[in-house]
Amino acid sequence: MRKIILLVIIVLGSFSNLNAEEIKRITVGNKDAKITIIAFESLTCSHCANFHKNVYPELKKEYLDTGLAKIEFRHFPLDIAAFNASKVAQCNNDGNPDILESLYTNQQKWVKGSSVEEANKNLQMFLKNEGFSIDFESCVNNKNIEDFVLNDRIEGAKNFKISSTPTIIINNKKFEKKLNYKNLKKALEKRNNKQIITHMDSKIFNDWGFVSEEPPYQQLTLILEEEKQ
Repeated sequence: MRKIILLVIIVLGSFSNLNAEEIKRITVGNKDAKITIIAFESLTCSHCANFHKNVYPELKKEYLDTGLAKIEFRHFPLDIAAFNASKVAQCNNDGNPDILESLYTNQQKWVKGSSVEEANKNLQMFLKNEGFSIDFESCVNNKNIEDFVLNDRIEGAKNFKISSTPTIIINNKKFEKKLNYKNLKKALEKRNNKQIITHMDSKIFNDWGFVSEEPPYQQLTLILEEEKQ
């Protein structure tokens, strides 16, 4: 029944006028980083909570805090409880991940209840106990935030064929391996190495000051061969 209700909300939401520019994306890391990670998640998803406990800390330490990458947290709620929690996470509209992180790391404290009303009550109580000062009713009934969350889910399904969470996207390419830090780091290292090579090629191009349809490293090889002659 929850899934049916959520589906109806999503379909209706897709026809609404989105005011995404008014809502700040929850993002961590250097905004100008060459590597952009997008995490599509549902706040009631246990695998998403495991990602935040077991993968995200190392990712933040090695890639986000160092400026090598940034991560955007996008919403893909799988039920009404997750949908309301997503709206709460966006409520302060400051791009800060504190509420989102607390909801994931303490997921078992609030994800319980057999009805939407009970789930909302547990979520509201959790936020109060954790010291988050927000107007709960205003948050969950905010149309702009609701549209923002629904649009994340719609675009995730449309652009990346997402059907489960968490799903990680690295520079617009879906991460297909088992989600642990070892595999994720390999993918990020590969992407980072490509960025370094591209930068080196660009530097060679600029230093030599020539224009050709050949890639810079091939141009350099041709010039060196000509000099030998």
